[in-house]
Amino acid sequence: MADEEDIVLSELNDEELVQQMHDDLYDGLADEVVEGTEILLSRGWTPYDTLTKALVEGMRIVGIDFRDGILFVPEVLMAANSMKSGMGILRPLLVETGAPKMGKIVIGTVKGDIHDIGKNLVGMMMEGAGFEVVDLGINIDVDKYLAALEEHEPDILGMSALLTTTMPYMKVVIDTMKEKGIRNDYIVLVGGAPLNEAFAENVGADAYCRDAAVAVEIAKEWMSRRQGSALAAT
Repeated sequence: MADEEDIVLSELNDEELVQQMHDDLYDGLADEVVEGTEILLSRGWTPYDTLTKALVEGMRIVGIDFRDGILFVPEVLMAANSMKSGMGILRPLLVETGAPKMGKIVIGTVKGDIHDIGKNLVGMMMEGAGFEVVDLGINIDVDKYLAALEEHEPDILGMSALLTTTMPYMKVVIDTMKEKGIRNDYIVLVGGAPLNEAFAENVGADAYCRDAAVAVEIAKEWMSRRQGSALAAT
């Protein structure tokens, strides 16, 4: 629509502005997302409300359309990068206010594999859903995974592989965690094009994540289960 060019974000009421931010996120318009974030904060919105109602909800819509094949990886990456621009403003404020997090995930592509687009997308979508993400990068061996678990104390370990030759390394990591008696301390999620549910089960992971949108849903589900059992134990 031609008149969309004339939208002045500061003239919209809160509800319209949040709706417009969802649209701008969807379209990958980083500057507009940053402007919308700053306007909401200037109107007295808390960083946490701005994050959850504007950015996280916007990315949830992106995730649904990605899952349903309406959006594809390039568009989702643009949306995620726009969200990161808004997060750049919010992150320091969230730290100051001690806002609640969904949980923490350590993620990396396994040893021998240097593919990272899928992993990066999962990291961005997880961050967009309110998780704290520690991205270890590519070609990560068992020692690096274990060191990261010890250092960052995450709730979730995510491993990615795109090659059939590197997939079995996931079992090496999980078996080592079992040997050290720490396997049950973490939710282990695995993903990558050649994987499937049967493989995830065989290597001892908690779940297989078909894509980034599904990974977020599964992570949330496991976190609520874990929190539920923790509450039941108290």
